[in-house]
Amino acid sequence: MAARKLKPAVTGRSRIGVAGWSIPAAHAPDFAAEGSHLERYGARFNAVEINSSFYRPHRRTTYTRWAEAVPADFRFAVKVPRTITHEARLVGCEIAMARFLDEAGGLGDRLGPLLVQLPGSFAFEVKVASRFFTALRAAYAGGVACEPRHAGWYMPAAGTLLNDLHIARVAADPARLPAAAESGGWPGLVYHRLHGSPEMYRSPYGPHRQREIAARLRAARTHAETWCIFDNTMFGHATTDALAVAHLDAAL
Repeated sequence: MAARKLKPAVTGRSRIGVAGWSIPAAHAPDFAAEGSHLERYGARFNAVEINSSFYRPHRRTTYTRWAEAVPADFRFAVKVPRTITHEARLVGCEIAMARFLDEAGGLGDRLGPLLVQLPGSFAFEVKVASRFFTALRAAYAGGVACEPRHAGWYMPAAGTLLNDLHIARVAADPARLPAAAESGGWPGLVYHRLHGSPEMYRSPYGPHRQREIAARLRAARTHAETWCIFDNTMFGHATTDALAVAHLDAAL
C-alpha cells in the first residue's frame, strides 16, 4: 500500500511498554505467576519493543510464536537490524530488508511500527534517505519510526521528506539536541523512546516525570497512534516507569 493511503491507528489508549519483556525479580508480584515471561508481560502491557532483532535475525516461526503468546490487541514494535542501519547505512540493503520484513511478518496483525535507529555519525543525505524510505514504504504499509541522532535530521528538508513518506521521527530522552525531544516527521504516529535521564539506561523517571509523560501521551493520542517505550532497563526502572505511566494513561 502506498504511503499516501496510510492513516493513523488512533485508539483510546496509548501503547506503553518496555524494550524487551524480561520481568525484573522485584516486579514479579506485579505479574501473573504462571506462563512464559512474554505471556505474563502481555497480560499487563499492550505493547513491547523487540530490540534483539537489531543484533541478530529471528526465524519467522519465532515471531509467530511470540504473536500467539499475547492478546489480540497487543502490538510489537520491531527494531530494524543494525546490518541495515549501521553497517550498510541504508544503502544497497534491499535483500536484507526484504528478509527482515518477511521474518517480522510472522507477527501478523500484532506487528506494530518498525523502528529505524541511526548512528550519531549518520548525517542526513536526501538521496540516501529518500531511496531507502521510498523502497521501505513500497514494501511495508505499517507504521515506521526513525530515531536519528545527527543534527542534520532535524532540519526542515529531513522533516518534509519523513512527513511525505509517512515516517515518524522519534521523540527521545535524553535528547542530544532540543528538537530531538519532540516528535517530528509524519504526525500520524508519535513514538517516545525514553532511555533514562540523566543517566541513560540507568536512571528512573519517578512520579513527577511519569505524570508529565502521561500528560504528553494523552495530548497526542487524540490524533495519532501513540507509543511510549521505556529503555532504562539496566536496574529494572523501565518496568517501574511503564507500569506507572500505563496506570496513569488508563485513568485519563
